[in-house]
Amino acid sequence: MKNTRLLHSELFGEMDMTGRAWKFGDNIDTDLIIPARRLVTSNPEELAKYCMEDADPTFAELVRPGDIIVAGDNFGCGSSREHAPIAIRAAGVACVIAKNFARIFYRNAFNIGLPIMECPDADRIQTGDRLKVDMGRGEIFHLETGAIFKSSPIPPFMQELVADGGLIDHIAKTLKKSPAAGAGARTRKK
Repeated sequence: MKNTRLLHSELFGEMDMTGRAWKFGDNIDTDLIIPARRLVTSNPEELAKYCMEDADPTFAELVRPGDIIVAGDNFGCGSSREHAPIAIRAAGVACVIAKNFARIFYRNAFNIGLPIMECPDADRIQTGDRLKVDMGRGEIFHLETGAIFKSSPIPPFMQELVADGGLIDHIAKTLKKSPAAGAGARTRKK
């Protein structure tokens, strides 16, 4: 069973990751990522079992920790459910690369600590290709052909969100380090 409570940096190292590509097309909506019939649970390990099942029934069984989803336009369109990026992360996917993302999926992904990158050349990547992703520099290296695909670098703050495991964990970590947060907590206890 995959431990989804580990921070991204504990699972995959720094903001560089190497993995095998899983290619999907355009308009992969949240129902294809995690079907509505599977939303009877919010348990990440259970959601991982059904990740991408309507797009590729073999995905959840064959995906390995560190693999990378690559898609076309409008990845994550449809409903705004957070279950979609949670299922992807729980399946062990290191990051998602797409030509572009639905805005709500983009926000939800970073909020739960799933790194994503927009890459105009995503259609040049195929299933099984080995990739190295450098989020800080915004580069995707095709390890077999030597091609380098450009993306916008992920801003440092967003990298912190991913490294900390998402927005809630990032806020908790920030509050722990803040002397003012401790003073406020002491004041409230009186």
